[in-house]
Amino acid sequence: MIRHPYTVTASECAEAAHVPGDKLAKSVLIHMEEGPFLAVIPSDQKVDLHKLQSMLDRRLGLAPEFELDQVFDDCDPGAAPCVGAAYMLPTVIDDSLTGLDRVWFEAGDHKTLVEMRGADFDALMRHARNGAICTQH
Repeated sequence: MIRHPYTVTASECAEAAHVPGDKLAKSVLIHMEEGPFLAVIPSDQKVDLHKLQSMLDRRLGLAPEFELDQVFDDCDPGAAPCVGAAYMLPTVIDDSLTGLDRVWFEAGDHKTLVEMRGADFDALMRHARNGAICTQH
């Protein structure tokens, strides 16, 4: 666990915690007709909804704020961890977050990160679907 000053955005978090933004996994809740799922991307990227929609062959969009609060009711708003399995959420992870030496992600608040060896993170995310789902800010 890494403590850092309170931050609001993932990019601020990476800077405050002195971790590389491309190795800080952030969660983006996606809304589909069948229910929500989690997209996991580097903090210095944004979800490419067109790529994700094409990959899943489904209509989708960003989940509204109230849905985030319902799904991640044990977390501070906007600080959801990227482990979809802990919330029974199907998960898609960007290819760039696999095979890394180290990975960080929010611990459920705006002041703590979880740091893991990349191999452990890959094992934790083994049931997630992989794909190229993000684009630069």
